[in-house]
Amino acid sequence: MKSSDGNRIRLQPMWRKVAYGGRQPGYDDNYTDETFLEEMVMNANVVKRDLLKVIIDSVSISHYLCIVALVVSTWTLTLNLDIDEITLLKLDVGLLLVGFSVLLLTTCPFSLKLLTKYVLNISFFISGLYVLAPIYHTLTRSISSDSIWALAVSLLLVHLFLHDYSGSTIRPPGALNNPKLTSNISLNASIVASVLVASRLPSRLHVFAIMLFSLQVFLFAPLITFCVKKYHFSLHLLFSFALMVVTLSVTYHLHRMFFILLLALLVFISIVCPFWLIRIQEYKFEINGPWDEAKLCFDITE
Repeated sequence: MKSSDGNRIRLQPMWRKVAYGGRQPGYDDNYTDETFLEEMVMNANVVKRDLLKVIIDSVSISHYLCIVALVVSTWTLTLNLDIDEITLLKLDVGLLLVGFSVLLLTTCPFSLKLLTKYVLNISFFISGLYVLAPIYHTLTRSISSDSIWALAVSLLLVHLFLHDYSGSTIRPPGALNNPKLTSNISLNASIVASVLVASRLPSRLHVFAIMLFSLQVFLFAPLITFCVKKYHFSLHLLFSFALMVVTLSVTYHLHRMFFILLLALLVFISIVCPFWLIRIQEYKFEINGPWDEAKLCFDITE
C-alpha cells in the first residue's frame, strides 16, 4: 500500500502473521488480513460415535448396577430372616470358588506363586473378618434403625456415583494404572454401608456371613469383571445380560416397585442415554485455526 507525503512515497511493509514478537510497524495490534482464516478448520477433533458402540460401552454401568441391586436384595432377605446364616455361608463359599476359578482361568500365564498369593490373601481376609464380626455386631447398637437405613442408602448412592466403571478398585494382573482416589472413596462407602446393615442382624454368624458376602462382591466383583472383559469381550457381554435377567427376576419376586425402578434405570442407562449422546453430537461445534489453542492432555479418541 502506498501513501504520499509531499514528494515522498512510502511503501508500507506487507503484513504477516506473527505469533509472538509484538506489533508490526504500520498495522494495529489486532489487524488480520483475508489470509488469516484460510487455515481455520471446523470440527477437526469431534469424534463421530456409533450408537451400537455407545450402547455396548454402557453395559459396564448396567452390569455393576445389577450387582449392587443383588447385594441390596440379599441384605433385605437376610434382615427379614428369609435367608439363614448357613445358606448365606454356602453362598459365600460358592461365590468364592467361582470367583477364584474365573480369576485363575483368565490370568495368563498361570503360576503356582500367583495361586499361593491369592490363597494367602483370601485366608487372611476371611480370618480377620471372622475376628471382627463381634465388634460389627454391637457397633451401632445405640443408633436408631431409621438413621442406619438412611445412612446406608446414602453411602450406596455415593458408592455408585464415584465407582470407577472403566477399571477395578483392586489392581488386577495386567492393569496399567493404580485405582483412583474416587474409586477408593467409593469402596470405603460400600464397606461402611455393609457394616451398618450387618450390625442389625441377630447373631455374630449372621454378621460374619453377610459381611463376607458384601465384601466379596464389592471388592472382588469389579476385579472378576475386569479380568473377564480383558480375556474375552463377548463373554463379558453374555455374562452381563445373564446377570441383568437374574437381577430383574430376583427384584420382581422381592418387591414390585424395586423391580420397576431398576428396570426403568437399566433402560435409561442402556438405551436412552446412548441415544441422547448421539443426538447431541450434531450440536457440537469446534473451531481450530492459526491462533494459540489450549491442547488436550489426553487422547480424545479414547
